[in-house]
Amino acid sequence: MTDPTLDSDALRERALGSLATARDRTTLLTTCVEEPDLTAQHSPLMSPLVWDLAHIGNQEELWLLRAVAGREAMRPEIDGLYDAFEHPRAARPSLPLLPPGEARAYAAEVRGRVLDVLESTAFHGTRLTEAGFAFGMIAQHEQQHDETMLITHQLRRGPQALTAPDPAAAAPFTGPAEVLVPGGPFTMGTSTEPWALDNERPAHVREVAAFHIDTTPVTNAAYQAFIEDGGYDDPRWWAPEGWTHIRQQGIGAPLFWWREGRQWLRRRFGVTEVVPPDEPVLHVSWYEADAYARWAGRRLPTEAEWEKAARHDPAGGRSMRYPWGEADPTPERANLGQRHLRPAPAGSYPAGESPLGVRQLIGDVWEWTASDFLPYPGFTAFPYKEYSEVFFGPEYKVLRGGSFAVDPVACRGTFRNWDYPIRRQIFSGFRTARSVSS
Repeated sequence: MTDPTLDSDALRERALGSLATARDRTTLLTTCVEEPDLTAQHSPLMSPLVWDLAHIGNQEELWLLRAVAGREAMRPEIDGLYDAFEHPRAARPSLPLLPPGEARAYAAEVRGRVLDVLESTAFHGTRLTEAGFAFGMIAQHEQQHDETMLITHQLRRGPQALTAPDPAAAAPFTGPAEVLVPGGPFTMGTSTEPWALDNERPAHVREVAAFHIDTTPVTNAAYQAFIEDGGYDDPRWWAPEGWTHIRQQGIGAPLFWWREGRQWLRRRFGVTEVVPPDEPVLHVSWYEADAYARWAGRRLPTEAEWEKAARHDPAGGRSMRYPWGEADPTPERANLGQRHLRPAPAGSYPAGESPLGVRQLIGDVWEWTASDFLPYPGFTAFPYKEYSEVFFGPEYKVLRGGSFAVDPVACRGTFRNWDYPIRRQIFSGFRTARSVSS
């Protein structure tokens, strides 16, 4: 995150720290397994890890060495190989990709040159360099790929390769099940967050009617009640396209779950474990989240409702950067940055709750909303249409809030994610809402 009041030295330090943090995570994710696991495609939904590794370096070269510094291309012949829009993920294993050692060397050489550029760049004069935007964009891009690589690690078969401490134990949450969010206008999006991406912009006023929202994300235990009540066998709860999809695919539980006797088990990064009842449910599609909400007599919150619950301070009548205020995330406020490889129990992180008392709006699990991914009024694509604009439309649903796999640099109260409503390999969960009249 960046603060517009920071001077050039502070901006340089923040950019350097964000780039270094991202590279440390990339290195871990690509050195904890042997070369065959780097070059294999573990799912047609995901790229080989070695593609992500070189793509990270290629995007950094394109934007920081070529666009910002005006330097000649280092390896122009590989640009097409690592263009995400030229080759779908399922086709990438057949490409003449750089082998792991060469991909690492390329990314490292790019980074070395970028650090020289960072030392001499003035953080003003162009939109790309203003407040270090291009460096922040590339740090966010790498962290987004670190999240997709973590998804690939979850999909891969084989022994455990990643470990991390569990979130700190917390007392069972005994607060209210839902919170009333008052009706009225609020400011959605941002025009002032320097590293915000184009789809978060511009700030604009939205009118939202009063509604209730779950205090915490829906838990595994609550979702199991839906399963046990025949939720996957009753078309009343499902959008028609969702019902068709789950019947065709034979889906009857969240991804990576299976039942043994009377117990639900799951696979998590190579380890089999009992599904923990108090954690937010994970690896559910939008269709599954929507069906659960209908079964529970509720609905998914709209994107505007979610953001109002996360950012609105009724006492000050303002929209904050985060539920807890303006300060950057800390380990006491949110489960981010792959520090833990699982969500924390529902109700954790009281220091991160919103002024209205809603918890875990940032981190733990991406939360599906009811909304299609659409531009805000006054949207302008920057710095390229392929980041957001080409995805706008009813095919994609919006997710908010980030997950345990997301770094703080790529997660804030205005950050928007999107995916197809059938997707389940992502670190997705949800919370429900209801209108005041319901």
